Amino acid sequence: MSSNLDIIKCFEFAKELTLQAGKILECNFENQKVVQSKGEWDFVTDSDYRIEKIFIDGLSKRFPDHKIIAEETTSMEKMPELTDAPTWFLDPIDGTVNFIHSFPHVCISLALTVCKELVLGIIYNPLNSELYSAIKGQGAFLNEKPIRTSKVTELKKALQMNDPSIMKLIKRNRDIYAARIDALIEITQVTRNIGSAALILAYVARGAVDCFHFDGLQPWDVAAGTLIIREAGGVVIDTKGGTYDIMNPHTIAAANETLAREMSKVIIETDLKTQRKRLKRT
Repeated sequence: MSSNLDIIKCFEFAKELTLQAGKILECNFENQKVVQSKGEWDFVTDSDYRIEKIFIDGLSKRFPDHKIIAEETTSMEKMPELTDAPTWFLDPIDGTVNFIHSFPHVCISLALTVCKELVLGIIYNPLNSELYSAIKGQGAFLNEKPIRTSKVTELKKALQMNDPSIMKLIKRNRDIYAARIDALIEITQVTRNIGSAALILAYVARGAVDCFHFDGLQPWDVAAGTLIIREAGGVVIDTKGGTYDIMNPHTIAAANETLAREMSKVIIETDLKTQRKRLKRT
């Protein structure tokens, strides 16, 4: 690990690769996709592989001592341990199901950690010409204009996002997640979903979404968005209120600490109620 790593140069190079990769996503968006299934609800396209290759080839050549944790490469192996070495997190297409259906909420997500700390993040949706970015300590931006999270501090006034379709995948604790979804729908002003966790995190950063909850994401889903939200004045915490671990992300992202803690409290209380119901049935 180099303590003298020039983060600005890393960012500029990463941005160049992202814009280059975005052309592939944009050009293939309306075309017939070559789709492979990795699981019941997990798909990959030829564009995923092509975009991932651009980043792996480019980053490996420019920064040969850096590590890369990329979705399509890593998902076939055991998740590596995060070390102090400069480490890139890449999701070549976040929202692959959206991409397959030509639903224009997709993005490329890229982040860098140094000494296990997030130092840069980029989220790019070329279909809407939206490039979100952050460098640690320098604020968050959308197309180079500063962004801030919303000022909403009460769940009853909040627009929240979560993904009810995760219920199709849950075999254990289905009642826990169903109760959480119901509770959050009831307590918030409105609930929406777009099918791309990285983009939702970007929307929290820009103030378009007030809060977001999802357990079961992967590091490449959340790394860039976590930094962008924090640099925009927002908060990302563990679902149960603890320190957030991007390598095991149980996620609450919110416009501010007050909103995040209220959301966590609702989830904790709802989980306890569900567990009590289980005991009554036994």
